[in-house]
Amino acid sequence: MSAQGRTAGILIVDDEAPARLRLRRMLSELAADEPQCANWQVVAEAGNGVEALAAIQTHAPAVVLLDIQMPGESGIAVAARIAALDGAAPAVIFITAFDAHALAAFEVGVLDYLLKPVRASRLQQAIARVLALRGAPATMTVTAAATAATLGARRQHFSVAEKGRVLLVPVAEVLYLKAQQKYITLRTAGRDYLIEESLLSIEEELAATFVRVHRNALVARAAIAGVERSSSGAPGPDGEKGQEVWQVLLRGSEERLPISRRQWAVIKALVR
Repeated sequence: MSAQGRTAGILIVDDEAPARLRLRRMLSELAADEPQCANWQVVAEAGNGVEALAAIQTHAPAVVLLDIQMPGESGIAVAARIAALDGAAPAVIFITAFDAHALAAFEVGVLDYLLKPVRASRLQQAIARVLALRGAPATMTVTAAATAATLGARRQHFSVAEKGRVLLVPVAEVLYLKAQQKYITLRTAGRDYLIEESLLSIEEELAATFVRVHRNALVARAAIAGVERSSSGAPGPDGEKGQEVWQVLLRGSEERLPISRRQWAVIKALVR
């Protein structure tokens, strides 16, 4: 059978039955009215992440239309689990009433992002696009990154994998990031998180938000309250003071982070 004649299975995931019905009807009308959509077929529906993953195993859809705001696991978490499936994972298109999650969507490999109420023309465009890319993971990854870039803004959240879920930590709430072995500790006023990213890549992407204070640490520019000089190390053999170092003072935290000699001029200019 040709690629054009092959059935393209679609899974609809939304916790609201009326929303699922609306998408099913819209897809049915597209299949009936548009020749290029004639082989599109809704193979299953799901009301939550658990049902969605089971339906993927059973029906092997080519495309998943996935709502973000659902009880239990969010669509972001479900998309991350879909991306980790063995074998050929289906392409994911997010459908949501909120646009605040756009960049986080692309961070978990989602290829398109539709806002409710969904227009038939936009739905058709999105499905046709991901079907054309399906089967080329490298191309899909590059395309997702390029699509995220067209949103015209830096990411607004860090994605944190934790206990079988994905948490979104707003960039604006982060006080500092510190590299420790293969992980990065992301510190907010409330708690620590662990992420697996490159400190250098974060610095390059978010240079307007974070500044390097040490080889292993980035600090949020907005969180810098000042600097102070501190004595470091034990007294010398003649009773002299230990080496003096400068430290960053943080808003909303009693912690102090050392400033390397190389970065001192940069930080000094920020607090003048």
